[in-house]
Amino acid sequence: MGIVNVTPDSFSDGGRYTSVNLAIKQALDLEAEGASFIDLGGESTRPGAKDVGEQEELDRVLPVLEGLRKESAVMISIDTSNPKLMLEAAKLGANLLNDVRSFTREGALEAAQATNLPVCIMHMRGEPSSMQQQTDYLDVVAEVKNWLAKRMQACVAAGIAEEKILLDPGFGFAKLLPHNLALLANLNKLTSLNRPLLVGMSRKRMLGEITGKAALDRDAAGIGAHLLAAQQGAKILRVHSVAGLKDALQVWQATEQALNLT
Repeated sequence: MGIVNVTPDSFSDGGRYTSVNLAIKQALDLEAEGASFIDLGGESTRPGAKDVGEQEELDRVLPVLEGLRKESAVMISIDTSNPKLMLEAAKLGANLLNDVRSFTREGALEAAQATNLPVCIMHMRGEPSSMQQQTDYLDVVAEVKNWLAKRMQACVAAGIAEEKILLDPGFGFAKLLPHNLALLANLNKLTSLNRPLLVGMSRKRMLGEITGKAALDRDAAGIGAHLLAAQQGAKILRVHSVAGLKDALQVWQATEQALNLT
């Protein structure tokens, strides 16, 4: 899943793709690198980020979605908590709704159900502006797993079919480095929820804390982290740069096939 942030303030690529043409070009470049999904977002959810107005988010995302759909049949994910954007994006050909707030905003569950699209729910505490003050876990893996299970039940109760739900443990969202590492080391424990796992660690602070590198220099670290996630059952890997990870996955998959032949 290649990331295209149509925002002025995202932590690693904010401001780079604020024009419709540049955003579409980046999406097509990521598809050419091997992305199966393009994740379009119009709101930064980095730690400390402020909310974006409903209409401003629509104005950022919808023209890119409409233009990209004319250019490509790639699967398009919409990274939003905005119920109106969910509905409008579905009309323009979106394939997945990816909500860091797990459809907890007023009207979001109803909008998601009305679109009949697959949804991804992600673990987070509070809001991006306050989440890093809510990192008190006794057992982060168990707590994230239980929270996702309960939120999945809420989605099903709202009329969203269970087979249309994806799960994201929320690396970096209301979590410190030890929590992120515990989740990565035990990601396979979440597969017992029997839903596809989507993970995103690309260029995040956790990688910078390990390597000491700035956001734009963390892609190699991200390849390592996402390869570990794939080996534990993650099905969708959300990244800013696709080509290197695609190569790494091909080497791992070829090795797995060779092991199966022996």
